[in-house]
Amino acid sequence: MAELITIDDPDDPRLHDYTGLTDVELRRRREPAEGLFIAEGEKVVRRALQAGYAMRSMLLSAKWVEVMQDVIEDSEAPVYVVTPRLAEQVTGYHVHRGALASMQRRPLPAAGDLLATARRVVVMERVNDHTNIGAIFRSAAALGMDAVLLSPDCADPLYRRSVKVSMGAVFSVPYARLEDWPRDLDAVRGAGFKVLALTPDERATSMDDAAPHRLERVALMLGAEGDGLTPRALRAADEWVRIPMAHGVDSLNVGAAAAVAFYAVTAGRAAA
Repeated sequence: MAELITIDDPDDPRLHDYTGLTDVELRRRREPAEGLFIAEGEKVVRRALQAGYAMRSMLLSAKWVEVMQDVIEDSEAPVYVVTPRLAEQVTGYHVHRGALASMQRRPLPAAGDLLATARRVVVMERVNDHTNIGAIFRSAAALGMDAVLLSPDCADPLYRRSVKVSMGAVFSVPYARLEDWPRDLDAVRGAGFKVLALTPDERATSMDDAAPHRLERVALMLGAEGDGLTPRALRAADEWVRIPMAHGVDSLNVGAAAAVAFYAVTAGRAAA
């Protein structure tokens, strides 16, 4: 059973994993380098544990100790019990959900290993907004995408905001990083995938006509909010595809567009 440790000093070094959670640039540097990520909220903490991530420690306000009692009993990691005020001093914000856990990262799989068994893959280029990353992972999990591949400049799926928005779905969908962009798309194509670039460009084929759900293997590329896919990525695609729009709307938020496109890619898959 984990040890319950009451802490009343915000500068206690044992709280190092939780300091400055609102400082995005600091956390972007620290978390991968130190091999950790932060899970926020009861459901997300539980999903991280169920996915096999090891807990380094937990930070709880007193009223959450009973709620998380079963987790505490099954863990050997220390549990730091603090007041809500101290938690805010340490993290930089009011911790509404009362439960934080520092989790140990795992090495990412190689892209080739994921491609060997997948049929429906998401490829993201320059998606560096953590909210969008989380939303896309949640849709990918819900709609049956098999894996996610990230260009080198995509945001960290295990950043606290991404994990929170995804409701822990980042733990359900395996992902890897492509190191040589966009040349690594050749390896995706070599694994038998047709690479489709999602774009609002009127020259693109309508999703209805492209019928991606009928293809044996599909890699669907998504670009950053606003700018979309770069010219290099568009040139590297096998085909451009678009979501038909009505009422003069020219495009959707990338998170919403991803959900629509994932449904088109996976529709009827079980019957295929």
